Amino acid sequence: MIKDITIGQYFPGDSPVHKLDARFKIVITAIFIIMLFSADNFISLGAALLFFVLSFAVSKLPLKLILKSMRPIVPVIVITSLLNLFFIDGVTVISIWKINITQQGLRTSLFMIIRLIALISGSSLLTYTTSPITLTDAIEQMLKPLEKIKFPAHELAMMMTIALRFIPTLIEETDKIMSAQKARGAELDSGTFIERGKALIPILIPLFVSSFRRAEELALAMECRCYNGGEGRTKLKVLVSGGSDFAALCTAILFWCAVLLLNVYTYL
Repeated sequence: MIKDITIGQYFPGDSPVHKLDARFKIVITAIFIIMLFSADNFISLGAALLFFVLSFAVSKLPLKLILKSMRPIVPVIVITSLLNLFFIDGVTVISIWKINITQQGLRTSLFMIIRLIALISGSSLLTYTTSPITLTDAIEQMLKPLEKIKFPAHELAMMMTIALRFIPTLIEETDKIMSAQKARGAELDSGTFIERGKALIPILIPLFVSSFRRAEELALAMECRCYNGGEGRTKLKVLVSGGSDFAALCTAILFWCAVLLLNVYTYL
């Protein structure tokens, strides 16, 4: 399951989504998240899902990539659905012993599952189609106006991107450590909850040591290259927006307006 985590990974391509300005992609992703939380019924949520499906189809990414990224969050989805299923009052549909499953609970549980899956998948589409370097430049330029009040825009963007970039590296390192411990006879998938917790100690300690070592090597490499922040630095690739970027932004805004309108008219 560790290998199924694809957060922070970039998949190169030449699709229209890959070619969009990273700044616009960040704004569109934020609009999509707001769109999901603005929807309060299945019809308006369907409009938000339609926007995601169209974006995913245009990105030309394989469907198995999204399905693979969903596996690690299955426990979160299950726990969320069960909490909504059993603890929401309403008209009882199913009664098992003293547990009542209501119509409102079923509706809310299904609604939250769809929203959570769309949220993770839609947010991941940003990192799937944007390289970490381009993402850094986009975040820095969007935060640049805050430099007038001494806000460290470049440093913050660099830290965010380094953290995002090292997620796949740490996942790969964790998988190697787990394989090494299993080869030594460690039982990681059996035993009680407490025993499994204790079995994680031989994994966490080498992982922390490896993480600190990588951080030290990265800091040394940046120091050897005379890195001193964003002052006086130039860009190899300058972000340039075009008509397709504004068209994508307008499309996202139109879908958001459609979600808001469907919220109103479905209750009339």
